Amino acid sequence: MPIQVTMPALSPTMEEGNLAKWLVKEGDSVSPGDVIAEIETDKATMEVEAVDEGTVARIVVPEGTEGVKVNALIAVLAGEGEDPEEAAKAADGSSAGGAGKTAPQAPAQEKPVRAEAKTDENAGAEPAARKADGGAGRAEAAAAAPKAQDGKRIFASPLARRLAREAGIDLAAVSGSGPHGRVVKADVEAAAAAGTTSAPAPQAVAEAPKPMADDQVLKLFEEGSYELVPHDNMRKTIARRLVEAKRTIPHFYLTVDCHIDALLALRKQLNDAAPKAKAEDGEKPAYKLSVNDFVIKAMAMALKAVPEANVSWTESAMVKHKHADVGVAVAIPGGLITPVVRRAEEKTLSAISNEMKDLAARARNRKLKPEEYQGGTTAVSNLGMFGIKDFSAVINPPHATILAVGAGEQRAVVKDGEIKPATVMSVTLSTDHRAVDGALGAELLSAFRELVENPLGMLV
Repeated sequence: MPIQVTMPALSPTMEEGNLAKWLVKEGDSVSPGDVIAEIETDKATMEVEAVDEGTVARIVVPEGTEGVKVNALIAVLAGEGEDPEEAAKAADGSSAGGAGKTAPQAPAQEKPVRAEAKTDENAGAEPAARKADGGAGRAEAAAAAPKAQDGKRIFASPLARRLAREAGIDLAAVSGSGPHGRVVKADVEAAAAAGTTSAPAPQAVAEAPKPMADDQVLKLFEEGSYELVPHDNMRKTIARRLVEAKRTIPHFYLTVDCHIDALLALRKQLNDAAPKAKAEDGEKPAYKLSVNDFVIKAMAMALKAVPEANVSWTESAMVKHKHADVGVAVAIPGGLITPVVRRAEEKTLSAISNEMKDLAARARNRKLKPEEYQGGTTAVSNLGMFGIKDFSAVINPPHATILAVGAGEQRAVVKDGEIKPATVMSVTLSTDHRAVDGALGAELLSAFRELVENPLGMLV
């Protein structure tokens, strides 16, 4: 029986990807574990492994194809003793429309594909709870599916349900093209274009204003005075997630000034005392601490001191985390990524420093694994090195907090009734007001400032 290879969901929110390269050709024999293709998502380039033994009978989606939908048929394998030409006919009867207007959608009986991370692009960490169309979240989607008027359950992906809710479309009136008649994103979009009967929109929710159309924007500028640079998957994902975060998360902001003279003095003392290790270009210190390393450690310890703030919001329950996993925003060409320092409250400053240098270097080379940038319980965004005094950061779900760190600068402050110089660093905490109220956020920020201004507490 022909073995159908479909486009895998390589991240929890993946809807489509680019089939960058085939590493096999028609007629090649493959075994489980063999790498057969490279697929680019909005966050990474992944190596796709075969999970069955067989012969490549037909490559349905050519390499270089963009916008291949998850679960679209990309190749057909001939099983043991099967004629590859006969097996290839399995691809001929499939309906097109899944893979960037090239590859067909996968039928109901689909084969899983195993993937290994190879390189990385970023759009910020994606929440692990979200499931892509046709991905691993079928059971959860079925459990939460709405019901038609006759009482029968309507099977739809989480993304399709969200789009239908936002567009005011009644899922009972939408025909599903996914496996077993499941309603997927494309079905909702088609229903919206066709003007399918809509469910009554909730009166309490105001309709969001629509952005200007591309042609309306371009009319504002003189022809020939600009060039168009198409958005890549990473930039599209960043835009989508930021809009989603600002629309769904009630942001609340708290700002404090931290005196960091003691921290700077301790940092110099620890760096001067760092043991030297032999390297190819001479001796190098075992570590070199930055102010950001102290910030990461202080934020992690503050969350452990105020555990009620170390949470994530869900509609059914508050997720209270046992450890402080701190994501750190790292700028890369075309966007940013947030690698996560796991259990930062348990790690030494030198361990955090060396780990962050490794994560940041691999982030810029796009070699992070998904588990190294997904999840986390909070985040830190530091623009102090650019001379930014203070700013407010956008929360990255599923986090409930993010700390925006400004530059340390000499300011005149009043101490014991006298004006004296001090190095002051302004930090702003953005909180999800559903999970972290103003008083709780203030308690967290107070614990952070206490650690920063008395940094010896981070060494014990």
